[in-house]
Amino acid sequence: MATDRKAEVVWHGSLLDGEGTIVSTTTGAIGEQPVSWAARAGEAEQLTSPEELIAAAHAACFAMALSNGLAQAGHAPEELRTSATVTFQPGEGITKIGLAVRGRVPGMDAAAFGEAAEAAKENCPVSKALAGVPELSLDASLDA
Repeated sequence: MATDRKAEVVWHGSLLDGEGTIVSTTTGAIGEQPVSWAARAGEAEQLTSPEELIAAAHAACFAMALSNGLAQAGHAPEELRTSATVTFQPGEGITKIGLAVRGRVPGMDAAAFGEAAEAAKENCPVSKALAGVPELSLDASLDA
């Protein structure tokens, strides 16, 4: 069964001088968040940006996909620490995304972990949605 998620934003003013607020999401988990061009261009550190939200979504989706793949292969992870770095270039858009994961996975070697992480990178729904991004890198490593 398909699920729908919704977010609502109210924006006032022009792109450069205006500002907006994420006013609602389906679950309410995000809460109200102010957004602005300055935040998106890296000039205002107290506000969020679409790219920060994309990074959070991508890291969560990738971690879920990797966890599922590992468990299906008989190696449920103890812990996966995942980050996503989304690079936004004004005038160009999102130019690259860097995924990084460190995992504690009993009974798995680094090569098998790397293969599972690569499969998760290629197949998680958010990666697929972001397929137009020119560069998507992955750094995967196992903790001892």
